[in-house]
Amino acid sequence: MSNRIIIAIDGTSSTGKSTLAKRISKKLNYIYIDSGAMYRALTFYAIKKKYISTSHFDKFKLINDIPNISIDFRNNPENNNFEVHLNGVPYEINIRSLEVSNLVSEIATIDELRKQMVNVQHFLGNSKGVIMDGRDIGTVVFPNAELKFFLEATTELRAKRRFDELFLVDRNITYDQVLDNIKLRDNQDTNRKHSPLKKANDAILINTDNLTLDELELQLFSYINPLILKNL
Repeated sequence: MSNRIIIAIDGTSSTGKSTLAKRISKKLNYIYIDSGAMYRALTFYAIKKKYISTSHFDKFKLINDIPNISIDFRNNPENNNFEVHLNGVPYEINIRSLEVSNLVSEIATIDELRKQMVNVQHFLGNSKGVIMDGRDIGTVVFPNAELKFFLEATTELRAKRRFDELFLVDRNITYDQVLDNIKLRDNQDTNRKHSPLKKANDAILINTDNLTLDELELQLFSYINPLILKNL
């Protein structure tokens, strides 16, 4: 029996999902898939095509353009990370802007777009040995994943984490702007009609407020290691 499993990590933005998933994937030699990056890449594409802005969203043009959009993950040999590629071009830095952050949840509400992204995610997870983070991995994408985590933290702390990241590349950004964006995305993610953000019934709840990344990693591995050994 194979001991390779699927690990789903869900939760609100800036709870440490991606950072933890990357660290764990390297130690397990698993493929890491950032589902949020897929929606960010789709949002970046829509912005460049002028399908979406703060004042309009032509979802039908974007839906009709799906056959021309290819989103996948490829290993970056410089840092050994799997990074998102849009039509064969890496856009890891571009998709992390506040402009994309302000619009990505609106993109994620469109059922036709979500179905396409889920199809890609299913394909990537076919061989197991995958750790994927997002908003609906344990509830929609991989409801039968062997292990599911749901990460949470206070709104203010999440905004501080996100602000510290964005300030490194945009000195004009303010904490209040980031806080407003976090609140907006939380509302959109939890109240959208299709695949809303929620904890799977069998997911393990982890609060990340007062724990370091090393402590969180140890906590997650306390659940991961016994399950992998069980499947040997």
